[in-house]
Amino acid sequence: MSQFISIPHILGDIKPLDINAATAAAAHLDSLTKPPGSLGKLETLAIKLAGITGVERPSFPHRSVIVMAADHGVCEEGISAFPAEVTPQMVLNFLAGGAAVNVLSRQAGAEVLCVDIGVNAEMNHPDLISRKVRMGTANMAKGPAMSREEAEAALLIGANIVNEAYDRGVRLFVTGEMGIGNTTASAAVLSALIGVSPLESVGRGTGISDEVLRHKALVVERALECNTPNSLDPIDVLSKVGGLEIAGLTGVILAAAARQCPVVIDGFISSAAALLAQRFSPESAVYMIASHTSHEQGHAHLLKELGLDPMLQLDMRLGEGTGGVLALHLIDAACRIMAEMATFESAGISTGGESTESGTNQL
Repeated sequence: MSQFISIPHILGDIKPLDINAATAAAAHLDSLTKPPGSLGKLETLAIKLAGITGVERPSFPHRSVIVMAADHGVCEEGISAFPAEVTPQMVLNFLAGGAAVNVLSRQAGAEVLCVDIGVNAEMNHPDLISRKVRMGTANMAKGPAMSREEAEAALLIGANIVNEAYDRGVRLFVTGEMGIGNTTASAAVLSALIGVSPLESVGRGTGISDEVLRHKALVVERALECNTPNSLDPIDVLSKVGGLEIAGLTGVILAAAARQCPVVIDGFISSAAALLAQRFSPESAVYMIASHTSHEQGHAHLLKELGLDPMLQLDMRLGEGTGGVLALHLIDAACRIMAEMATFESAGISTGGESTESGTNQL
């Protein structure tokens, strides 16, 4: 089984999209029994999937939702409506199949892989992927969340979980996470990377009050001031104000790109990881599919910075990978249009003349 042994090893395997496959997909779409471009974003998605995989008409019978779970020391600052003990409790809920992401994944035909990458509790379950780097991060409002070496280790763990799934035949990945306090870390990552103020990056997370929201913004501001993360060094940002699950998801995204697999980005936390991945490798962004726009106010900033256009707008803010899993139905729709829809020629339908429109400019 192949393993990534270093971050440069992963980055060296990330290549541009396959333009030939994308062009062939666009031409096929234009030959189908519909006006060119009339299926809108589904056509854009079909062309992108072809470019990612190098296959004109790809399909994804095996897909995995990778839920990274970790705790955050910053919770001691009182920034969440839920106590930190909820993280291990929710991990057990994932493993029992009772969380929202489990329900939606069953509907979408996706497996859920739950990874303990930094839960602040001893976790034992036959279905748990136990790759704990440390028992949660330190309080980033008082110093670095973790060491640089721990951030790198967490990133490689995420990358190699993708490798393991790839070796089993998985070719489509969805990012998911669980960790009380992780919207605070994600807001700090956002502010550190693109310079927006904590007042713009911080959201309500688990549903905090106005008073706690103001306090949360001050905590993020304090974390940035005491750590001074270097925006040009994504590992520095991750180690100082990030989270272990964010680092793990960064590795998931980079490894999916290295393996020419689409990776569906869920909400705010997943998009913070996506922006970190893009800072490691600008080319990785073309392998990302934005599922939805979260109700967290910072999410729109992240998507804009990534240049990603989300498919859904459902005012969701649960995380876990729930929005990403819902987007799988649209991916399946795009693939089935490519595979099953008749062409004008096969259906014996007149085209009414040549059209100058084409989907090739969607890449």
